[in-house]
Amino acid sequence: MFRLDGKTIAVIGAGSGIGQAVALGVAQQGGHTLCLDINPVNATATADLIGKAGGSAAAGAIDIADEVSVRDALADALRGRGGLDGLVCTPAINVRKTILTYTGEEFDRVVRVNLRGNFNVLQAAGHLMVQQKSGSIVLFSSIRSLVTEPGQSVYSMTKAGIVQLVRTAATEWGQLGVRVNAVGPGVIETPLTAPIKAQPAWYQAYADKTPMKRWAQASEMAGPTVFLLSDAASYVTGTILFADGGWLANDGRFTPPGM
Repeated sequence: MFRLDGKTIAVIGAGSGIGQAVALGVAQQGGHTLCLDINPVNATATADLIGKAGGSAAAGAIDIADEVSVRDALADALRGRGGLDGLVCTPAINVRKTILTYTGEEFDRVVRVNLRGNFNVLQAAGHLMVQQKSGSIVLFSSIRSLVTEPGQSVYSMTKAGIVQLVRTAATEWGQLGVRVNAVGPGVIETPLTAPIKAQPAWYQAYADKTPMKRWAQASEMAGPTVFLLSDAASYVTGTILFADGGWLANDGRFTPPGM
Protein backbone atom coordinates (compact mmCIF):
# COMPACT_ATOMS: atom_id res chain seq x y z
CA MET A 1 0.00 0.00 0.00
CA PHE A 2 3.04 2.27 0.10
CA ARG A 3 3.75 1.65 -3.58
CA LEU A 4 3.00 4.13 -6.35
CA ASP A 5 2.90 1.72 -9.29
CA GLY A 6 0.83 3.06 -12.18
CA LYS A 7 0.52 6.51 -10.63
CA THR A 8 1.62 9.79 -12.22
CA ILE A 9 3.20 12.14 -9.67
CA ALA A 10 4.35 15.69 -10.38
CA VAL A 11 7.23 16.91 -8.20
CA ILE A 12 7.86 20.65 -8.33
CA GLY A 13 11.38 21.63 -7.26
CA ALA A 14 12.73 18.32 -8.55
CA GLY A 15 15.95 19.89 -9.79
CA SER A 16 17.72 19.89 -6.42
CA GLY A 17 17.48 19.42 -2.67
CA ILE A 18 14.34 17.99 -1.13
CA GLY A 19 12.48 18.09 -4.43
CA GLN A 20 15.07 15.94 -6.15
CA ALA A 21 15.09 13.48 -3.24
CA VAL A 22 11.30 13.21 -3.37
CA ALA A 23 11.33 12.70 -7.15
CA LEU A 24 13.80 9.84 -6.74
CA GLY A 25 11.72 8.38 -3.92
CA VAL A 26 8.56 8.47 -6.02
CA ALA A 27 10.35 6.63 -8.81
CA GLN A 28 11.72 4.03 -6.41
CA GLN A 29 8.16 3.24 -5.38
CA GLY A 30 7.12 2.70 -8.99
CA GLY A 31 5.56 6.05 -9.85
CA HIS A 32 5.95 7.88 -13.14
CA THR A 33 7.65 11.09 -12.02
CA LEU A 34 7.06 14.44 -13.67
CA CYS A 35 10.18 16.39 -12.68
CA LEU A 36 9.37 20.11 -12.76
CA ASP A 37 11.67 22.95 -11.79
CA ILE A 38 12.31 26.60 -12.55
CA ASN A 39 15.64 25.35 -13.95
CA PRO A 40 14.72 22.91 -16.75
CA VAL A 41 18.31 21.68 -17.06
CA ASN A 42 18.28 20.50 -13.46
CA ALA A 43 14.84 18.96 -13.90
CA THR A 44 16.08 17.01 -16.90
CA ALA A 45 19.13 15.84 -14.95
CA THR A 46 16.88 14.40 -12.24
CA ALA A 47 14.68 12.69 -14.82
CA ASP A 48 17.81 11.23 -16.41
CA LEU A 49 18.92 9.85 -13.02
CA ILE A 50 15.56 8.15 -12.67
CA GLY A 51 15.76 6.73 -16.17
CA LYS A 52 19.26 5.35 -15.62
CA ALA A 53 17.98 3.59 -12.50
CA GLY A 54 15.24 1.93 -14.52
CA GLY A 55 12.43 4.28 -13.56
CA SER A 56 9.97 6.30 -15.60
CA ALA A 57 10.21 10.10 -15.68
CA ALA A 58 9.74 13.22 -17.75
CA ALA A 59 10.94 16.78 -17.17
CA GLY A 60 9.72 20.32 -17.68
CA ALA A 61 10.06 23.93 -16.60
CA ILE A 62 7.77 25.71 -14.14
CA ASP A 63 7.68 29.02 -12.26
CA ILE A 64 5.32 28.63 -9.32
CA ALA A 65 5.06 32.41 -8.85
CA ASP A 66 3.43 32.64 -12.30
CA GLU A 67 -0.05 31.08 -12.37
CA VAL A 68 -0.04 30.78 -16.16
CA SER A 69 3.30 28.96 -16.05
CA VAL A 70 1.91 26.55 -13.46
CA ARG A 71 -1.19 25.71 -15.49
CA ASP A 72 0.75 25.33 -18.72
CA ALA A 73 3.52 23.24 -17.14
CA LEU A 74 1.06 20.78 -15.63
CA ALA A 75 -0.89 20.55 -18.90
CA ASP A 76 2.30 19.90 -20.88
CA ALA A 77 3.62 17.36 -18.39
CA LEU A 78 0.35 15.45 -18.28
CA ARG A 79 -0.18 15.27 -22.03
CA GLY A 80 -0.88 11.62 -22.80
CA ARG A 81 -0.82 10.53 -19.14
CA GLY A 82 -4.58 10.48 -18.56
CA GLY A 83 -4.56 12.15 -15.16
CA LEU A 84 -2.60 13.40 -12.19
CA ASP A 85 -2.50 11.07 -9.19
CA GLY A 86 -0.26 13.14 -6.97
CA LEU A 87 1.59 16.43 -6.74
CA VAL A 88 4.38 17.66 -4.46
CA CYS A 89 5.58 21.26 -4.21
CA THR A 90 8.85 21.95 -2.37
CA PRO A 91 10.32 25.34 -3.47
CA ALA A 92 10.72 28.21 -1.02
CA ILE A 93 12.94 31.23 -0.49
CA ASN A 94 14.01 33.03 2.67
CA VAL A 95 15.39 36.46 3.53
CA ARG A 96 16.82 36.40 7.06
CA LYS A 97 16.36 39.92 8.38
CA THR A 98 14.73 41.47 11.41
CA ILE A 99 11.28 42.98 11.09
CA LEU A 100 12.65 46.50 11.44
CA THR A 101 15.13 46.04 8.58
CA TYR A 102 12.89 44.12 6.15
CA THR A 103 12.09 46.00 2.96
CA GLY A 104 8.77 45.95 1.17
CA GLU A 105 10.43 44.43 -1.90
CA GLU A 106 11.87 41.59 0.18
CA PHE A 107 8.52 40.95 1.83
CA ASP A 108 6.75 40.80 -1.54
CA ARG A 109 9.40 38.50 -3.02
CA VAL A 110 9.22 35.92 -0.23
CA VAL A 111 5.42 35.98 -0.09
CA ARG A 112 5.13 35.75 -3.87
CA VAL A 113 7.15 32.55 -4.05
CA ASN A 114 6.29 30.83 -0.77
CA LEU A 115 2.63 31.72 -0.40
CA ARG A 116 1.29 32.84 -3.76
CA GLY A 117 3.38 30.18 -5.48
CA ASN A 118 1.94 27.39 -3.35
CA PHE A 119 -1.56 28.79 -3.86
CA ASN A 120 -1.02 28.75 -7.64
CA VAL A 121 0.10 25.12 -7.50
CA LEU A 122 -2.70 24.08 -5.16
CA GLN A 123 -5.34 25.74 -7.32
CA ALA A 124 -4.05 24.29 -10.60
CA ALA A 125 -3.69 20.76 -9.22
CA GLY A 126 -7.04 21.08 -7.48
CA HIS A 127 -8.82 21.87 -10.74
CA LEU A 128 -7.42 18.68 -12.28
CA MET A 129 -8.01 16.39 -9.31
CA VAL A 130 -11.49 17.61 -8.45
CA GLN A 131 -12.52 16.92 -12.04
CA GLN A 132 -11.17 13.37 -11.92
CA LYS A 133 -12.38 12.92 -8.29
CA SER A 134 -9.07 11.58 -6.99
CA GLY A 135 -5.55 12.63 -6.09
CA SER A 136 -3.14 13.59 -3.33
CA ILE A 137 -1.42 16.96 -2.96
CA VAL A 138 1.56 17.50 -0.64
CA LEU A 139 2.86 21.00 0.04
CA PHE A 140 5.98 21.74 2.05
CA SER A 141 5.65 23.77 5.23
CA SER A 142 8.22 23.76 8.06
CA ILE A 143 8.75 23.68 11.80
CA ARG A 144 8.66 27.45 11.34
CA SER A 145 4.88 27.18 10.97
CA LEU A 146 4.80 26.68 14.77
CA VAL A 147 8.06 28.04 16.17
CA THR A 148 10.32 30.82 14.99
CA GLU A 149 13.45 32.81 15.82
CA PRO A 150 14.84 36.29 15.14
CA GLY A 151 15.08 37.03 11.44
CA GLN A 152 12.41 34.54 10.37
CA SER A 153 9.26 36.66 10.47
CA VAL A 154 8.14 36.55 6.84
CA TYR A 155 9.37 33.03 6.15
CA SER A 156 7.56 31.72 9.25
CA MET A 157 4.41 33.60 8.26
CA THR A 158 4.38 31.97 4.84
CA LYS A 159 5.00 28.50 6.23
CA ALA A 160 2.10 28.89 8.66
CA GLY A 161 -0.03 30.14 5.78
CA ILE A 162 0.73 27.00 3.77
CA VAL A 163 -0.73 24.87 6.58
CA GLN A 164 -3.97 26.86 6.47
CA LEU A 165 -4.14 26.50 2.68
CA VAL A 166 -3.76 22.74 3.12
CA ARG A 167 -6.47 22.57 5.76
CA THR A 168 -8.91 24.62 3.73
CA ALA A 169 -8.34 22.66 0.53
CA ALA A 170 -8.79 19.41 2.45
CA THR A 171 -12.20 20.57 3.70
CA GLU A 172 -13.30 21.74 0.27
CA TRP A 173 -12.19 18.72 -1.73
CA GLY A 174 -12.39 15.79 0.70
CA GLN A 175 -15.78 14.56 -0.46
CA LEU A 176 -14.49 14.70 -4.02
CA GLY A 177 -11.73 12.17 -3.35
CA VAL A 178 -8.84 14.63 -3.15
CA ARG A 179 -6.50 14.60 -0.15
CA VAL A 180 -4.27 17.57 0.76
CA ASN A 181 -1.49 17.49 3.35
CA ALA A 182 1.80 19.13 4.26
CA VAL A 183 5.23 17.95 5.31
CA GLY A 184 7.01 19.99 7.99
CA PRO A 185 10.78 19.49 7.80
CA GLY A 186 13.19 20.48 10.51
CA VAL A 187 16.76 21.41 9.63
CA ILE A 188 17.73 19.83 6.32
CA GLU A 189 21.00 20.03 4.42
CA THR A 190 19.97 21.71 1.16
CA PRO A 191 21.19 24.61 -0.98
CA LEU A 192 18.79 26.87 0.98
CA THR A 193 20.58 26.11 4.27
CA ALA A 194 24.14 26.13 2.89
CA PRO A 195 24.91 29.54 4.49
CA ILE A 196 24.19 28.04 7.92
CA LYS A 197 26.40 25.03 7.31
CA ALA A 198 29.20 27.40 6.40
CA GLN A 199 29.14 28.72 9.98
CA PRO A 200 30.11 25.79 12.27
CA ALA A 201 28.76 27.26 15.54
CA TRP A 202 25.37 28.03 13.98
CA TYR A 203 25.23 24.64 12.25
CA GLN A 204 26.06 22.78 15.48
CA ALA A 205 23.53 24.78 17.52
CA TYR A 206 20.76 23.61 15.22
CA ALA A 207 21.99 20.01 15.40
CA ASP A 208 22.06 20.17 19.21
CA LYS A 209 18.44 21.41 19.31
CA THR A 210 17.19 18.06 18.01
CA PRO A 211 17.14 14.96 20.24
CA MET A 212 18.85 13.14 17.37
CA LYS A 213 21.72 15.67 17.50
CA ARG A 214 22.04 15.98 13.75
CA TRP A 215 20.64 17.59 10.65
CA ALA A 216 18.57 15.57 8.19
CA GLN A 217 19.59 14.71 4.67
CA ALA A 218 17.18 15.67 1.90
CA SER A 219 16.61 11.97 1.19
CA GLU A 220 14.98 11.60 4.61
CA MET A 221 12.05 13.73 3.44
CA ALA A 222 11.19 11.29 0.66
CA GLY A 223 9.64 8.65 2.95
CA PRO A 224 7.14 10.95 4.71
CA THR A 225 6.15 12.47 1.37
CA VAL A 226 5.70 9.15 -0.40
CA PHE A 227 3.57 7.97 2.52
CA LEU A 228 1.20 10.92 2.09
CA LEU A 229 1.00 10.29 -1.65
CA SER A 230 0.31 6.58 -1.27
CA ASP A 231 -2.78 4.55 -0.46
CA ALA A 232 -1.30 3.94 2.98
CA ALA A 233 -2.47 7.49 3.79
CA SER A 234 -5.96 7.03 2.31
CA TYR A 235 -7.62 8.49 5.44
CA VAL A 236 -5.05 11.23 6.05
CA THR A 237 -5.97 14.73 4.92
CA GLY A 238 -5.81 18.31 6.18
CA THR A 239 -2.79 17.74 8.40
CA ILE A 240 0.93 18.38 8.62
CA LEU A 241 3.43 15.57 9.12
CA PHE A 242 6.50 16.91 10.91
CA ALA A 243 9.79 15.24 10.01
CA ASP A 244 11.98 17.29 12.31
CA GLY A 245 14.20 14.89 14.27
CA GLY A 246 12.21 15.76 17.39
CA TRP A 247 12.88 19.52 17.20
CA LEU A 248 9.35 20.48 18.27
CA ALA A 249 9.36 17.95 21.12
CA ASN A 250 12.56 19.30 22.65
CA ASP A 251 11.91 22.15 25.10
CA GLY A 252 15.41 23.35 25.94
CA ARG A 253 19.03 22.33 25.50
CA PHE A 254 19.95 21.31 29.03
CA THR A 255 19.76 17.73 30.32
CA PRO A 256 19.15 17.68 34.11
CA PRO A 257 21.77 15.88 36.25
CA GLY A 258 21.26 12.16 36.61
CA MET A 259 19.20 11.82 33.44
